[in-house]
Amino acid sequence: MTQPVSPPRDSTDKVPQIPPPAWRTLMARTDVRTLSLLGVLAALVVIGGITKPDEFLDTRNLQLVLTQASVIGVVTVGMTFVITSGGIDLSVGAIVALSSVWATTVATQEYGFAGIFFTAVIVGVGCGLVNGLLIAYGGMVPFIATLAMLASARGLALQITDGRTQIVTVEGILDLGERDSYVLGVPPLVIVFAIVTIIGWLVLNRTTFGRRAVAVGGNAEAARLAGIDVRRQRLYLYLLSGLCCGIAAFLLIILSGSGQNTNGNLYELDAIAAAIIGGTLLTGGRGTITGSVLGVLIFTTITNIFALNNLQSDVQQIAKGAIIVAAVLVQRRTASTT
Repeated sequence: MTQPVSPPRDSTDKVPQIPPPAWRTLMARTDVRTLSLLGVLAALVVIGGITKPDEFLDTRNLQLVLTQASVIGVVTVGMTFVITSGGIDLSVGAIVALSSVWATTVATQEYGFAGIFFTAVIVGVGCGLVNGLLIAYGGMVPFIATLAMLASARGLALQITDGRTQIVTVEGILDLGERDSYVLGVPPLVIVFAIVTIIGWLVLNRTTFGRRAVAVGGNAEAARLAGIDVRRQRLYLYLLSGLCCGIAAFLLIILSGSGQNTNGNLYELDAIAAAIIGGTLLTGGRGTITGSVLGVLIFTTITNIFALNNLQSDVQQIAKGAIIVAAVLVQRRTASTT
């Protein structure tokens, strides 16, 4: 008995295409965003070089730009984690102020360099702990909890200083702000910022902690069903944000040589804006440390260019607002096409 012979396969039959892995698509989009931000930063450098070539491209000015970006940049790294998880932290500027003035009291300065650094970090972590407990275990909305911390920390900072500037007298702190302390022409603050950025990138992209932060921001209920302790994860994230604020406060003390209750003014807005234009979704579920850092550099460069050209600050704020709106619109358009 002969077996039936199957008809020959038509050479025109289409082989089903296997879609590329999701990680490859995400990587391609990330590259596009990063290249776009680098293009904007390069354009700003060109503008600064054309308008004020002798001043903007001077080594001292470029060092100043990087130094100023370091303080808000460290805060932005912590903010990126919080926003990625679907939260928000409006208190970062006030925490920086409180940490800086608490660390520069006369009693604290008696313990020298270590006392100032330890106090700044502990105060920042303590404030982050309060935020985390209120949000994760108290059930408060992040906006309300961190807004309350903003008001409380600012008020406490004002009470500690009585409205006065607290001058740092510890030589070890003051020496770090001098050019003699630069390493191969790089200020110590920039080195600290680079270290924090690298650690933040590794934690967000290469650890379970980072993946859990993304999962909680993407879908908290699904993350809970997958076995993630959502409340504890949120607590840890606000602790991390507080830690970054404490480190930033210490850098600000080195930069200014003092502690003031007005330190960190509007840092929360700058950090949120830098994270958003960097590609971090305000609704959570996606975050990028690289993009956030580029966002910080873009805003700091804009500020520097405006200062060198003696342009009014109101025009600068309008420019920043336009950039934020454009970034959010691009995010919405990108989200609608996925």
